Amino acid sequence: MSATGMSEDPVGDGTRAVRAGLPEPVKHEPTLPGPVFAAHFHLPGEVAGPYSYGRDDNPTWTLLENAIGELEAPGRPDVETLVFASGMAAISAVLFSQLRAGDAVVLPSDGYQALPLVRAQLEAYGVEVRTAPTGGDAQLEVLEGARLLWIESPSNPGLDVCDIRRLAVAAHAQGTLVAVDNTLATPLGQRPLALGADFAVASGTKQLTGHGDVLLGYVAGRDAEVMAAVRRWRKIVGAIPGPMESWLAHRSIATLQLRADRQNATALTVAEALRQRPEVSGLRYPGLPDDPAHKIASRQMRRYGCVVSFTLPTRARAERFLAALRLVEDATSFGGVRSTAERRARWGGDAIPEGFIRMSIGAEDPGDLVADILRALDESAD
Repeated sequence: MSATGMSEDPVGDGTRAVRAGLPEPVKHEPTLPGPVFAAHFHLPGEVAGPYSYGRDDNPTWTLLENAIGELEAPGRPDVETLVFASGMAAISAVLFSQLRAGDAVVLPSDGYQALPLVRAQLEAYGVEVRTAPTGGDAQLEVLEGARLLWIESPSNPGLDVCDIRRLAVAAHAQGTLVAVDNTLATPLGQRPLALGADFAVASGTKQLTGHGDVLLGYVAGRDAEVMAAVRRWRKIVGAIPGPMESWLAHRSIATLQLRADRQNATALTVAEALRQRPEVSGLRYPGLPDDPAHKIASRQMRRYGCVVSFTLPTRARAERFLAALRLVEDATSFGGVRSTAERRARWGGDAIPEGFIRMSIGAEDPGDLVADILRALDESAD
């Protein structure tokens, strides 16, 4: 058994990522079939078989869903995966398919900045929304009687971590469903279903696909009944990915292990360099041995992610720093092969200082990237 209590996989992450979701080989056919552009399919007689109408299913989705399922829950044919048009479409599908007026849901108070919008909509529908921080397993304090617990670990953008297994055990003891946003970790960093979650949810826009050219989301779940409700929600709202996006995502997953290993290793190198700078405060990266989240993260994560967060003294200093960077693009989102950073407070919705920086480490040479960051810090000084 591994440190997370999960059985070791019979194949490595690289082998799994490269081959995930590929169909059985057919002579003279491509190993990864091209995207299927079809709004409808031949359907004489009674409705039977997997493909009837493009809002319901598509062969390109099927291959991608199989691939993601093999990464999130290897060796678990009972786990179903559904792909969506974006990460928020996937998040919304779980929340709005499972919650009814009078239910209570627990959300992280330090989670993704779109969650306050979700909260307002849930409350408008008569759902009670409770919040607590990710760190210290604080969501346990407001869990009693909730229908659903929503976990972000690591949290975005503060990179706090909670004990997923502990929270899942407590939730299930009272009949509460558990969903984990796995965007920052990816399935190669963390497998929420193996840690006890009912749903693993993520934005495939980020490191899963890794090139900043696809909007995608997915939900993986281990209970057929609750996943049927998620599928029904996707059908009702039509939150489906295009076949080209699905094909690009599947193609990109093949390099996930290569990208993740390079980006995670460089993120640790960058974090160690930033730790030496006196103007940097609030540095967070779960892979740092002295990070407050490291102990728990090391028990349940196999990779710590490519995002580093820290704070510079003022908004002006942060903006000068971002402007001075040459190898790091000032852009939102994270997980791409090209490094990005932003002053996160410009969006609002996060309880963070004005000088807070969320930096996503790409696949550049580590030495070049560290040199660029340190030079930008020097040049941005008062």
